Amino acid sequence: MSWGTELWDQFDNLEKHTQWGIDVLEKYIKFVKERTEIEINYAKQLRNLSKKYQPKKNSKEEDEYKYSSCQAFLATLNEMNDYAGQHEVVSENMTSQITAELARYVQELKQERKMHFHDGRKAQQHIETCWKQLESSKRRFERDCKEADRAQQYFEKMDADINVTKADVEKARQQAQLRHQMAEESKAEYSSTLQRFNHEQHDHYHTHIPNIFQKIQEMEERRIIRIGESMKTFAEVDRQVIPIIGKCLDEITKAAESIDQKHDSKLVVEAFKSGFEPPGDVDFEDFTQPIKRTVSDSSLTNSKDGKPESRFSSKSKGKLWPFIKKNKFMSLLTSPHQPPPPPPSSSASPSAVPNGPQSPKQQKEPLSHRFNEFMTSKPKIHCFRSLKRGLSLKLITLNMQVWNLMEGGGPEDFSNLPPEQRRKKLQQKVDELNRDIQKEMDQRDALTKMKDVYIKNPQMGDAASVDLKLAELAQNLEKLRLEAQKFEGWLAEVEGRLPARTEPARRQSGMYEPQNTLTVNNCAQDRESSPDGSYTEEPSQESEVKVPAPEFDDEFDDEEPLPTIGTCKALYTFEGQNEGTISVSEGETLFVIEEDKGDGWTRIRRNEDEEGYVPTSYVEVFLEKNAKDS
Repeated sequence: MSWGTELWDQFDNLEKHTQWGIDVLEKYIKFVKERTEIEINYAKQLRNLSKKYQPKKNSKEEDEYKYSSCQAFLATLNEMNDYAGQHEVVSENMTSQITAELARYVQELKQERKMHFHDGRKAQQHIETCWKQLESSKRRFERDCKEADRAQQYFEKMDADINVTKADVEKARQQAQLRHQMAEESKAEYSSTLQRFNHEQHDHYHTHIPNIFQKIQEMEERRIIRIGESMKTFAEVDRQVIPIIGKCLDEITKAAESIDQKHDSKLVVEAFKSGFEPPGDVDFEDFTQPIKRTVSDSSLTNSKDGKPESRFSSKSKGKLWPFIKKNKFMSLLTSPHQPPPPPPSSSASPSAVPNGPQSPKQQKEPLSHRFNEFMTSKPKIHCFRSLKRGLSLKLITLNMQVWNLMEGGGPEDFSNLPPEQRRKKLQQKVDELNRDIQKEMDQRDALTKMKDVYIKNPQMGDAASVDLKLAELAQNLEKLRLEAQKFEGWLAEVEGRLPARTEPARRQSGMYEPQNTLTVNNCAQDRESSPDGSYTEEPSQESEVKVPAPEFDDEFDDEEPLPTIGTCKALYTFEGQNEGTISVSEGETLFVIEEDKGDGWTRIRRNEDEEGYVPTSYVEVFLEKNAKDS
């Protein structure tokens, strides 16, 4: 259906309609432009989101991404970054293929529309001009006809009047003929103009206007086709990135499926494993021992079943005291939690009793007096009140210090860490040093080859200039090798000292928690597990453990030491290797600060810094008179 034949009289409406079509096209361009801006902003927000949750370099978060779940999350962040890139591609393609193309097409469309409607207006102006000429010719013909009719009537009137001269009548006749001739000429001109107008009008409505309207119709149809193609492109741009987006989503799914909970659990073990053995069972402590004690020839007797008697009230038993300083605090708390060894059978004994030497004879005391003494006496532990008062705050302080050390502020050999963590740190340090050594060796080999080239071809460079660098590399290699040997020695020592997993540890008062000792020469690396489950220093490191821990000792130094209640002489040599014991030599004289309470141990002191327990059967005790009376 042609606009030229059907809409020949709708020029103004067609002009409005085509302008509306251009407005629609511009509206669609604006829509696509806003869509591209949304895609760009969305991609930017996705990238910012991915960047926000990326692990920061050289931070604690970076260590967390060794777990498979965190690695899957990191893969998700990376895929979201690629996902954002696809939205940027959508924006770029829409801008180049739709927005820019349609904007250029709109300008061309406006120019074409303007030209077509200019031709239409020109045709309308021409037909209007022809119509005006026809109207003018028609009016002139009408006027001339009326003038000729009036001139004819005037002639006839003059010719009928007998009073008019013949000359006037002739003049009137000539005038009538002239007007009649002019009317005929106007008639001929009007007829010619009318024919010409009809021809022009036919051409206008059947040729010119239909052609112009047909061009406008084609222009409008091209606009409609173009906007349809743009809509297809709009969908196709999105469809092109769907496979890549689907691949990103598949990678996210694959990362999620790669999460291994068992592997993560293993990493947790590797990250926090201390290498210590769990505590064993707590020994039963029979508080009825003092009641069942019978009067004997000596006031210092062994307990019934060889179990040590409690030195504390029930409130203090069973507590685990971490970070305890050895040889001072431990000896203040309890005697060794194991039966004392029997005296050597080969040594000469002053008293040939089956159980070895006994302390001097004591006056027999009634059972009721010993029971009252047990019920009313307080433990001779002067520092226990101070410990009870300040332990909570001190433990918090020490825990914070240990945490700071584990964060990287500890000694060079990582002796502040538990055995397993220390081994891992040392292994990492050794690997790092080996990589540095390999790097230095590669540089040395390269410089050596360069020097050989310079020697063979002196024009390429001076071989002597490389010697300084080679010497520097040799020094660096020597330092790195020494450093690696040092850490390898520490690593070998740690790997040899890790406690065997098949040996059950016995839970004692001192327990097995690592101590926060700040001693010289890194004495923490020399700990080893003793048979009773507590940790002792090696004999060769005895001097090192005597360096006090400056912060923890303050809680006990303000307590006065226990007074001496007598002296004793060592009958046999005793090697005190367990926690709370002290070594003595045969014939050595020492001070007694606490007598045997029935567990087979006597507490003695050599000097201000050395005190501990020895088996009662290994010494001969001489109590002072006032101590006996009390």
